[in-house]
Amino acid sequence: MLAVFADEATLRHALAFEAELARAEATEGLIGLVEADAIAALCAQIAIDPAELAQEAALAGTLAIPLVARLRAALPEAPAKALHKGATSQDVADTVLSCQINAASTLLDGDLRRIVTALAALAQRHAATPAIGRTLLQDALPIGFGLRIAHWQAGIAEAADRLRREVEAGATLQFGGAAGTRAGLGGKGSAISARLAVALGLPDAAPWQGRRGGIAGIAAALAILIGALGKMARDVSLLAQNGLSEAREPAIPGRGGSSAMAHKRNPTGCQVALSAALRAPGLTAGILAGLPAEQERGLGGWQAEGPALADLFLLAAGAAEAMATVAEGLEIDEAAIARNLAAAGVGTDIGESAALVAALLAPQN
Repeated sequence: MLAVFADEATLRHALAFEAELARAEATEGLIGLVEADAIAALCAQIAIDPAELAQEAALAGTLAIPLVARLRAALPEAPAKALHKGATSQDVADTVLSCQINAASTLLDGDLRRIVTALAALAQRHAATPAIGRTLLQDALPIGFGLRIAHWQAGIAEAADRLRREVEAGATLQFGGAAGTRAGLGGKGSAISARLAVALGLPDAAPWQGRRGGIAGIAAALAILIGALGKMARDVSLLAQNGLSEAREPAIPGRGGSSAMAHKRNPTGCQVALSAALRAPGLTAGILAGLPAEQERGLGGWQAEGPALADLFLLAAGAAEAMATVAEGLEIDEAAIARNLAAAGVGTDIGESAALVAALLAPQN
């Protein structure tokens, strides 16, 4: 995930944007094929120090300004003039971010599928295992232990589906030009946009530089996902307390110990997920605050989205990897579950727990 949002990846996507834009415009007859080939060849081979470019971008206010200047300086006059035709700095920035979001979502999906698969198996196995349910942190009535697990699984699966939908709808090509009108393209802006989207592997879309709802939706979906992972982590950490001991994280050498108390087995994976769940709402709030963008291009709002989204994906990745390990190796102590239920003195009627487990898991089958 760090590599997805690294400066090197940002630069690679930006160069791809310029190369594929030139190819699309040449195909539509807007610039010459020779010029497009020269631009594409340069973008494929130019060596740029990301650290130096980052300093120049900080001074200029956007990545595209120093990048385009470097490319033009290395090109003959005709291709230099054709470079970046009809595009603007935000087109590059938003498109690069969309490429990174798609890559990040695909990467994250692997650990999420591990979690939902492992939890589904556990929920089915313990669907009819009588356990004490707890409300407001107090003993309540019996439940099937698998029902609690099925709720973790359903919450994470639903959040993962929500994120996939938001990414599909919001991480799209941005190509609008200086004021979002696709001016100076001879009426071929839509055709160029369609070709560019295919080349970059992104959905095509009308210019959205002043509408940040798609990005905000992705941020909110990430926060909900991280919260769903945190829900599982909270419950597992409570079940692992010495007084309950109904479930514990898998025993892994070097993980979950204490520097001062050798007897401890701390729920370290849950700690990772809960830490992420504490940080995610603030990052998301910052992106939501940028929704009232000023007119055709906002000042300060969209520029804050990239770093915040990168942090959200990093938090989600850390939480998902940690909880995948927990889900796949969760130790469930049926003797402790039975002992705690007996101590509560509320019987063993778990109602329709088994049927509810089946219903919760059914939409994914």
